[in-house]
Amino acid sequence: MAERGRSRCPECGSAALVEDAHYAQQQLVCAACGCVLAEGLLTTTYTEEQHLREVAYSQSTGQKEELSRCMQRGIRRVQDLCKVLQLPSVFEETAVSYFQRALQHPAFHLVSLEKKELLGGCCVFVTCRQHSWPLTMGTICSLLYAKQELFASVYLSVQKELGISVPALSLADLVKTHLSSFRLFQRAEDVPAPFAEDKERMVARTLQVVELASETWLVTGRHPVPIVTAAAFLSWQSLRPAARLACTLARFCKVAGTDLPPPAHLRLKELHEILLRMASQLAWLRVFGLDKRTVVKHLGDLLQHRLLLLKNAFCLEGAEEQRVEARGEGSAGPPPAAAGAGQEEEGCPSGGKHKCDSSRRPLLPPCLIKPRKRLRTAAPSESDAALTGDEPISDSEIEQYLRGPQEIRAFRKAKAWQ
Repeated sequence: MAERGRSRCPECGSAALVEDAHYAQQQLVCAACGCVLAEGLLTTTYTEEQHLREVAYSQSTGQKEELSRCMQRGIRRVQDLCKVLQLPSVFEETAVSYFQRALQHPAFHLVSLEKKELLGGCCVFVTCRQHSWPLTMGTICSLLYAKQELFASVYLSVQKELGISVPALSLADLVKTHLSSFRLFQRAEDVPAPFAEDKERMVARTLQVVELASETWLVTGRHPVPIVTAAAFLSWQSLRPAARLACTLARFCKVAGTDLPPPAHLRLKELHEILLRMASQLAWLRVFGLDKRTVVKHLGDLLQHRLLLLKNAFCLEGAEEQRVEARGEGSAGPPPAAAGAGQEEEGCPSGGKHKCDSSRRPLLPPCLIKPRKRLRTAAPSESDAALTGDEPISDSEIEQYLRGPQEIRAFRKAKAWQ
């Protein structure tokens, strides 16, 4: 240890500066306060050791000690997950950056170890969504062996705490991603020959069925995977109906190597009902007496003319309003019940070329067609039971009962359906 008196310590002002060898590294240290004024150079580093170049300690292997073990383990998990998913290097860098931010955020300091292990998967999922990379939450959860409910809660927390904007995954991308995992396209030995199918044909047909489901309110407010599964099953059956009509949805999912979501049976039933109503509008299909199994044979024709068939199979709102107004306001002419059998009804969605079917209903969401049973309300009190409806209305409440033309039409329409 040699003293040097040519300068002073910037911390304490002492001139007692010494050169100290710390692990073969020369350092200039203040003997009074221990401040390190300068550090030497190393030649054994993880980046430059093959060239035997001298670098500072801050650029050597010592920089890895700045990261905690939890951080290093999490970064490795993120990198391994990106390699399994075969993501570009840009995605990996972004996901690692998000993970470092999340782990250093105070909101994630006291969370459980299980949630910390899911942080990496959430950061990879966020990165893929931001780059429009088709990846589902179920795929991430299967790779991490995580529960989807827990993963979803951590994912929402990452979005909120880090202020990250994540665009929604389009339904078309979800269809392509979900079907890409099916074993039906891999020509495996354990897949029977009648079950194998061309991927491009099935994806194209499934996209058309999903578009039909979206146009008939079967997608809004629901989890998309059961609908995609049911649509894929119908598409697969329609491509080779002779050999596949006897196959059930459960067996199809088992052979395809995908999970069967519980609501998929209900979505399949709703799609069958829509297809049967559409098939009833085609003259050459009425004679066959189609049911939910045989209607799949004609799925291609129904999808080709779906816009026209939907208009003919379901009453539109404008046509219904016209009929309600004609019944409520029209004083001239015979009432609807006395109208001639051969008389065409105005306002028909098909242009008034045929008589509207009385069983035709508006195209409504399933939650309105089959609403859930409401709980029984409490019995009315004596004061409420004494109300007759003939009580005088105060001036402050009279404005609440004034209705415009649009409200009058809506009220008459609702009253006519009762």
